[in-house]
Amino acid sequence: MELNEYIKAKYVGSSQWFVEHVSEPSQQMRVQDIHSKKEYLNGSHAILNRPSYNYNGKQYNPRKLVVSYAKTLLNFQKSFLLSKPVVFTGKERVVKAINEINRKGKMDRINTKILHNLLAYGEAYEYLYIQDGKIKSRVIDSEEGYPLYSHNEELMAFVQSYVNDGISYYVVYEKDTVREYNNEGGEVHLIGEYTNLSGLPVIYKTDNELSHTKGKSELDDWIFILDEIENLLSKFTDTVYKNMNPIPIAVGQELKGNGIASNIVGMGIQLDDGSDFKFASIQLDVEAFNSLYDRLIQSLFDISSTPNVAMNKAEIANVSETSIRILYSLANVKAKINENYMRDGLEERLNKYRVLLGYLGKNFTNNEFETLDIQFAYDVPSNDTEVINNLKTLYDMQSISIETLLDKNPYVNDTQQEMERIHKGTVGNNSNIHNDDIETVEISEGMNEG
Repeated sequence: MELNEYIKAKYVGSSQWFVEHVSEPSQQMRVQDIHSKKEYLNGSHAILNRPSYNYNGKQYNPRKLVVSYAKTLLNFQKSFLLSKPVVFTGKERVVKAINEINRKGKMDRINTKILHNLLAYGEAYEYLYIQDGKIKSRVIDSEEGYPLYSHNEELMAFVQSYVNDGISYYVVYEKDTVREYNNEGGEVHLIGEYTNLSGLPVIYKTDNELSHTKGKSELDDWIFILDEIENLLSKFTDTVYKNMNPIPIAVGQELKGNGIASNIVGMGIQLDDGSDFKFASIQLDVEAFNSLYDRLIQSLFDISSTPNVAMNKAEIANVSETSIRILYSLANVKAKINENYMRDGLEERLNKYRVLLGYLGKNFTNNEFETLDIQFAYDVPSNDTEVINNLKTLYDMQSISIETLLDKNPYVNDTQQEMERIHKGTVGNNSNIHNDDIETVEISEGMNEG
């Protein structure tokens, strides 16, 4: 279905259909959910809503311990997948062009930002454009993005909506044009229209069992456990402080005085024969607390696919490469899922690169572009000595090529660049040897003549 037909059918052909689209209840609920995730990551947790209460006749403000584990888990997943730059392989000419765009546009940083939005909010949006002869990328805030899908889940348009200084702004992306509107003065009106060279924004999304067009945040699986951890820590801390005020109990007759003065510390008392004095306090079940806390933490790590050893919750000695991979097996599974989310968007980004490069006078054939592939390097701790020894053994056996060896080398990020450096070094060494031989021959001839 064409966009104009969809607008005519759903919005009765309104020229301000984008305002109605942004105001739809389903869109507002989605945006409000994203905003609540942002507030949570900023420190607004449910534990902060604990009310005060009376204790021993006084108003008591309970402890409210905020644990920012969500940020730590997100940082781990981002770092595990993208701590090493994404590598593009294929025909040298097209790879060189892609790497140049990525370097000038600082795409590695943008990839990290996209992955953060993808994991934290379930969706991420990226718009590619040309500025000053360079291809650049702009990440659209997930809270400001409103994709428009047809009934068959095809992206037809995209609306970015935000408010600044009390003025509402709308940026409407269509396949061929980008239009900007605002309501300054009370009425929504057009303030700019531009040619859209790259088409609609790239949409990254996670899987959602309830929708094929909306993603699902990782926080939805973590928040309930994190709330329980904060609740447990806060209540246990309250209990500890309350037990610092035990109740004194005297059994029998005191020999002298009229009781213990409340303003004296360290005062001795005398009791009649057979009397007793003690403090009564609640006995804390520390073992039960530790057991419950450890179980909650382990459940959190299991659900988020985070290895205990990565969060300093386990101690290990020197282990082999295989043992390390076993410890990180669940993290590898999760990284593969996140990689697929990123790969879907990056492949669409590459197609837009090709279109924009054409506008810059750099054209590539289908065969050249079809050779492109994307490689991710997970940040798994490794025994580099063992890896290098294995590679050396395989190379000596002529079982792998020098290019494959460099691909697997933990100290090499860009195989193609390293191959070029090795080639230049080899050519340079051969030239030096040749020149030395010539000089030796000239010296020998000179000695013979003498």
